[in-house]
Amino acid sequence: MTTVLVTGANKGLGYEAARQLIAAGHTVYLGCRDPQRGQAAAQQLGARLVQLDVTDDASVATAVRVIEGLGGLDVLVNNAGVEGRSENNSIIGAEEVTADMVREVFDTNVFGVVRVMHAFLPLLQRSSHPVVVNVSSSLGSLSMAESADSPVYHYPGVAYPASKAALNMITVRFANQLPNFRINAVEPGYTDTDLNGHTGTQTVEEGARIIVKMAQTTADGPTGGYFSAHGPVPW
Repeated sequence: MTTVLVTGANKGLGYEAARQLIAAGHTVYLGCRDPQRGQAAAQQLGARLVQLDVTDDASVATAVRVIEGLGGLDVLVNNAGVEGRSENNSIIGAEEVTADMVREVFDTNVFGVVRVMHAFLPLLQRSSHPVVVNVSSSLGSLSMAESADSPVYHYPGVAYPASKAALNMITVRFANQLPNFRINAVEPGYTDTDLNGHTGTQTVEEGARIIVKMAQTTADGPTGGYFSAHGPVPW
């Protein structure tokens, strides 16, 4: 039986991906920063709760010890993420964005992923078929950002797209250097979640499908790729 850790899993895409993975027969750990909300979500899903704040070294190290003590890990889904909107829930554009704002987004979306992957790497390497799924976004696509025909071109924010572009490169570099792993980035689509102030146009059920699909990548499946439910996404 495959054991999966999903970060940022007490709501939204993480919660729904966990639900679908459990329904497919996997053992799922919910990595949640808030233990009370996490416990409620775990009970609803029949999942295992692991308190996990991806921005905190000690929290991540403790989560590794907990999962190692319970048997190990096969699949890591790096789902935890923030968009970095203003207090009135507006997207912060180039004229308003500051280095501190960018740093805050990167701390979760980029440094948090590296922190979690570094900590869990020894555990994943013990698996016969280790898989990593990095939840990215088409907003991280440089090709789409350069095309006036793409909605990505018209997105006004700076920090979030930059963080996802960085995450895409991290995905490629880890995949190149860990050939026994299957490591891919996914684009769930514009999904109705708290992250975007519930402005998304598709359901979490729809958005989670590509996460779940790539979490179940076989040993001969792709690695170092960037995928949506419709196929490869241009870098």
